Formats: sequence, C-alpha cells, structure tokens
Amino acid sequence: MKWEISDQSIAGHARQSAFMLGALGVVFGDIGTSPIYAFRESIKASQDPGNPIVLLGVLSLIFWAVTLVVAVKYVLIVMRADNQGEGGTMALLTLALPASGPFRGWLLFVGLAGASLFFGDAMITPAISVLSAIEGIQIATPALTTYVVPLAACVLIALFLIQRHGSGRVGHYFGPIMAFWFGVLAIAGLWNVLKSPGVLMALDPQYAVGFLAHANAWVGFTVLGSVFLALTGGEALYADMGHFGRRAIRIDWFILVMPALVLNYFGQGALVLSNQEAAQNPFFLMFPAPLLIPLVILTTAATIIASQAVISGAFALVQQAIQLGAIPRLDIKQTSEEAYGQVYLPQINWLLALAVLALVFGFRTSDALANAYGIAVAGDMLVTTILVTTIARGVWKWPWLMVGPVAALFLLLDLVFVASNVHKIPDGGWFPLLVGATALTLMLTWRRGREVALARREEDAIKLETFLVKLDKPNHLIRVPGTAVYLTTRQDVMPAALALNLKHNGVLHASLIFLKVSTARIPRVAEHDRMTCNALAPHVQQVELKFGFAEKPEVLAALKAHASVLGEDISTASFFLGREVPIPALRPDVPLWQEQLYAFMTRNAVRAPDYFLIPPTSVVELGTKVEL
Repeated sequence: MKWEISDQSIAGHARQSAFMLGALGVVFGDIGTSPIYAFRESIKASQDPGNPIVLLGVLSLIFWAVTLVVAVKYVLIVMRADNQGEGGTMALLTLALPASGPFRGWLLFVGLAGASLFFGDAMITPAISVLSAIEGIQIATPALTTYVVPLAACVLIALFLIQRHGSGRVGHYFGPIMAFWFGVLAIAGLWNVLKSPGVLMALDPQYAVGFLAHANAWVGFTVLGSVFLALTGGEALYADMGHFGRRAIRIDWFILVMPALVLNYFGQGALVLSNQEAAQNPFFLMFPAPLLIPLVILTTAATIIASQAVISGAFALVQQAIQLGAIPRLDIKQTSEEAYGQVYLPQINWLLALAVLALVFGFRTSDALANAYGIAVAGDMLVTTILVTTIARGVWKWPWLMVGPVAALFLLLDLVFVASNVHKIPDGGWFPLLVGATALTLMLTWRRGREVALARREEDAIKLETFLVKLDKPNHLIRVPGTAVYLTTRQDVMPAALALNLKHNGVLHASLIFLKVSTARIPRVAEHDRMTCNALAPHVQQVELKFGFAEKPEVLAALKAHASVLGEDISTASFFLGREVPIPALRPDVPLWQEQLYAFMTRNAVRAPDYFLIPPTSVVELGTKVEL
C-alpha cells in the first residue's frame, strides 16, 4: 500500500504547528508566569506556612482551582462557545443576546460590564508580572534593589513599542522562549518533588476542603483571594482564541502548559515543606545561586510575554466592541493576512502603556500590586459563566438537567472568588474597578448618545418612497454624470447626506447607490454573502454590505469586488457622508454630563472615511447639527 502526503496536508500541519508555537508566545504568558508570585502570596496569607497540613491545603486549593476553573471551565467548556473562531466577552455577548429573551437589556449590561473589567486586568497584569520578575535581582544582588522600578519601566516601554508588529509576529519570536520557560518550570518543579514526594498528597481534594473547614474564616478568604492569582490569565486564553484557534490552545494547554504549572507549584510546595525559610520567595529559591541571574533574565522575558496575552486580548475585545457599536470608531491596523483576529490599535496601546507605567511607579512592588489584582478578573469570570450558561441553554439547547449542575458549580466558584477578593478593594482593588466603571460608562453613554442622535436626525427625514416618486417627475432635478454613493443607517428614509446635498446644491448624479454598512453577529462574513442589492428605480440602487465583527469594513474594496452586480464604475464614484455635530437641546433626552461626554467621544472618533477605508479624494462630507 502506497502512502502519500499532499502538499496541502503538509502546509496544514506546518500552519497548525506555527499557531501552536505562536499561542505559547502570546496566549499562555499570563497564566504561565503566575507561579512567580501566586504560591508565595497564598502561603503568606495562610499565616502558618511552617505547618505541613496548612501548606498541603493551600497547594491543594491551587491545584483544584486550576483544574476546575481553567482546564474544565475555560479550555473544555467556554471555548466551545466560540463565534466562528473568535473568543472574548464580546463574542460571547453576540451569541447570548439572541437567546436572552426578556432579559436582553439586563444581559447586555452584564456583558458590557464583563468586557469593561477585562481592561482593568489588561493594565495590572503587565505591571505585576514584570515587577515580580525583576524583583528576583534583589535575591541575587541586593545592591540593585533601587533599580527594580526603573528597569521594569524600561522593559514595559519596550513591550508596548513592539506591539505595532502584531501578535502573530510577536508570538513567532516569543513562542520558543515560552516553550523553554515551561520546560524550566517543569524540570525545577520535578527536581524538588522528587526530593520530597510527600507533597503529592495535596492532589487529594480533602486537604483543600480540610484547610477551609478548619482555618479561621478571614484567613480562609484571604488565602482564596491569593489562590485566585494562579487563575489570572484564564480569561485571556479565551479572549485570544481568535488569534491562534481553539485547537492550538487546547493542545498546548494539556500537553505542556498545565503539566509544567502543576509540577512547579508542587515543586515550590516541596521546597517549603523541607525548608520553611524558603517561603519568603519559593520560586526563585528553587534554583541554585549561580543560576539566579540567568533565571531573572528568563523570567523577565516570560513576564513580558505574559503581558502580551492580555494586551492582545484587549485589542481583540476593543475591535469587536467598535464593530458592535459599543464604543466610537478607533484606528485599527490588521497585522496578519492569515488571522483576522490579529490587530493593533495605537490609541489603546498607548493608553494601556500610560496606565501600566502609572501602576509601576505608584505601587512599586509586586506585593503591593497583588492587593489590586484579582477582583476585576474574578468579576469578568463570573460574567463569562452567566453568558455561557445562557448560550448552553438557549443556543446549544442543552437540557436543564445538564446545564443546571454545571452552571451552579461554576457560579459558586466564581462568587466565592469574587467575595474572597473584595477585601483587596481598599488596598488597590479600587483601581481595576474604577477602570471598569469608566469603560462601562463610556460604552453605555456612547450607545445611548448614538441612539438619541440617530432618532433626532431622522425626525424630519423624508420617506424614501416620497423621494422616488418625485424622482420620476420630469425636470424635477438636474442630473449630472457619474455615480454617487450615499451612506445611510436606515433603508426606509432618504439619506441625510442626500437631503443636505439637494438643499445646498440642487443636483443629483446620474447613478445613485444608497449604501448601508452593517455588522453581522459572526466574526467574518463569506464573500458571497457580503452584499445584497435591490434596484429601486433606473440607476438607483439600495445596497447593504455586511462585515463580521472581527473584520475591518473595507467598503470601497467590497464594492469593487461586486462591481459586476452593481453595474456601475465604482472607481470614479463619489461617496457622500453625513457628519453630525452634537449640540445641547432645549429638551434634552440625556443628562448634561452624558451629552458632553458623547460630544467629546464624537470629536475624537476616527472619521468615517478613514474607518471605512474610502480614499479622501472620493469623499464629500456634509455636516449637520444634531440636538441631544
């Protein structure tokens, strides 16, 4: 029997391998660097790290939290809820809303709140990860302690500078480093476990339950809040799914990432069991003194990559939010021709950079930042559980007998972790909550402002039928050669830009196209479904272009691709767009502060021609004032 392997099969395997390597370099950085500080903070919170039963209980909590929340909930269940390959809160929200029934408004608010909390995580993760890595210098050379914060700032600035190259290229370079990193975690952990194999008793969940049952209630809660640090990055796994695909992430997790993390946590536990003084920094003390400087360099590289996971997730989330109309248009740069989810947003990148640097100089140590870390991620995870439960019941049609117990388990876990992180709010947890509240306010204000602005603009809009009737009358309007494309949001009324053009110029082009650009509830729209066209009259067409929420809406390119259907020369067409200027109303429909905030966002949004990639030489913008 002759075996043949096609070039296409080889190319497919090569592409899958590249995605797996890239996923290691982008997706797993956050959760992969949690061993640097998670176990240290957890045993410190227990207040009795010298007690073997307490230590085994804390270690058991970490193991079962990672297994249940990350492996089972996110990797096995939540990743099923991809929206044509895209992940993240916005992708979940687009799937859940059609199945939400009478709870649509409430679910929309919850989903936007979860997306807002992710931004708080995206700011704290780079700061705490890089600081915790560079602090290892203090163990090797205490004289360099004063340089920790400046070095961390320099590393973070370099990280944000390279974002413009795209997560795919970054992952290509970071992937081998992270593969080496997880290998080091596994070897160091295994070496210490072999020296003290009794630590493996912590695999028994009875130690976790026993610790919580016998510990002081306050100590138990603070320990759970620190144990949660081992889970940060779980949400980023799902948010980054559109960058590299579900299959690559799942394979990486079960074959390399999870085994390495478990071995390292147990290795740290074994070290502290045999040497209580190692509890001050068990991760770095696992290694011999001569290896500390190389380890700090490797750890710093790994934490840079950890930051990449949430930065890439933030880019993907913002892109989806723009397409869904939750925030104003921003500059989006596609950085890959193969993966649509790989994007770069300059404004978001530098906003994150400023916030992260402020955190580094404000908190100055990873211990201080640990107090701010967790509450936002825990809240986002709770939102994810609510949305996935809605999808499982309303979209997948799972029976309540299956959905109920699973949802109850994860809701209980999420609520426990949210409650255990509440005590961090006065000591820094207020920061991610403030960021989340600000982002949510911006999104709700933008949605409400757009709703009111469109309603006011169309109060006096002329019905399209009326315009078409007048068009048939002889000598009604002067017609000039050429094609005019009028962008509109409604297909039953005359475009506002057309009304303004007739008012000021009194002429019409020979060919008219009324174009509506809409966002589908899927990441990408197949090209044969991209455009629908309806002839209203001779040389008057109503066209709708659909783009997925993960696509960049290239209007001109899409029209040219379907020029044969339109029957018009799009390359010489003029595009007429209305530009609204919000002004105060005598009878306002929104509070004054929302009105001013909406006006500010409108002024700073990317102009429609730039967002839709229409050449400036082909655009005519007609401004009008809209009362709010």
